[in-house]
Amino acid sequence: MVTVSPPDTWVYALRLPADPRAARVARMTVRAALDGHGLREVLDVVELLTSELVTNAYRHTKGPASLRLTALGGGRLRVGVWDSSPHIPAPFDQSPGSRVAPVPADAGGGRGLLLVQECADSWGGWALGDDLLGRGAGKLLWFEVGGDGAAARRSGAAVGV
Repeated sequence: MVTVSPPDTWVYALRLPADPRAARVARMTVRAALDGHGLREVLDVVELLTSELVTNAYRHTKGPASLRLTALGGGRLRVGVWDSSPHIPAPFDQSPGSRVAPVPADAGGGRGLLLVQECADSWGGWALGDDLLGRGAGKLLWFEVGGDGAAARRSGAAVGV
């Protein structure tokens, strides 16, 4: 009998409307894709960080967003979230490895992207320039986690798991 193994590299893309349920849909998609590819060791951290990026896109833009999951091979996974705003928020506006000051304890928000900084193996973002009509084409924020489980171990410590 012949068995078929899923490929080591794959891509999933999802267009998300400007809707408060977008983060939930993104989490469900991430869970289904990673379960299907046997990547349960990074599932919790990827689900959390994806939710943070999609929530940020919903809260700070008026348009849709897109989610892209890419298995890079060797157990490495990249997650990218595009939205319609060209503004790159901190800490993504700085070079990887830069550290942003912690958010004050009484602040009502601002911790989500710091979670990405703390829990992902690498991360970044860039503005996408102008479209054919001269309008800003938005930005892409991304993060990667590796196949060695380092990000999953760090995320457990960072979120108290």
